[in-house]
Amino acid sequence: MKLLIIDDHSIVRAGLAALLARPGSDIVVVQAAAAAAGMIEVDAHPDLDAVFLDLNMPGEDGMSALREIGKRRPDLPVILLSSSEDPVDVRRALAAGAFGYVPKSSSPQTLMSVLKLVLAGEVYVPPLLLKEPGVRAGGDDVSRLGGASSLLTGRQIDVLRLLARGLSNKEIGRELLVAERTVKAHVTAIFKALGVSNRAQAVDAATQAALI
Repeated sequence: MKLLIIDDHSIVRAGLAALLARPGSDIVVVQAAAAAAGMIEVDAHPDLDAVFLDLNMPGEDGMSALREIGKRRPDLPVILLSSSEDPVDVRRALAAGAFGYVPKSSSPQTLMSVLKLVLAGEVYVPPLLLKEPGVRAGGDDVSRLGGASSLLTGRQIDVLRLLARGLSNKEIGRELLVAERTVKAHVTAIFKALGVSNRAQAVDAATQAALI
């Protein structure tokens, strides 16, 4: 496995690299101290499996870098790291195509769990967003499917509604103003949450549960 860390703080990079590439692991870590340098590494390493990207960096910010990576490598999952725990930043990141948003206050165990989840093709939504009070339906609120332990975010409910209309991933991305790869990740998460294997089954299960 090969991972890229883009962060302007050398201590953060070193600490994260030490966590990821523990002795005996098969993980190779590439580092970049700025967004521009990160883009060079993205182009130089076509075998990258994921990117950890700092949200706030001098010059080009992480959000711009996230969009640029999405253009160059739409198949490459990006996990945003940030000292910000503002739900607005989380929603912006996910809408821009991030597969996960990890506050820097998170534990090492959380970080490793997020990496595993993202590599499985799913999207990680931090608890700070799921627990946000007063979020309107159709936003990032959470719905339970018949008391099941799996959760669907409000954005995934939006995706379900558009699946029910027969839209493709690309068309759903245009409707929701998100990257197509983000839609794919949401669809994967929806299938897992509902215990289904295709779109028709997902729509049927969601309809029966009155989710759409």
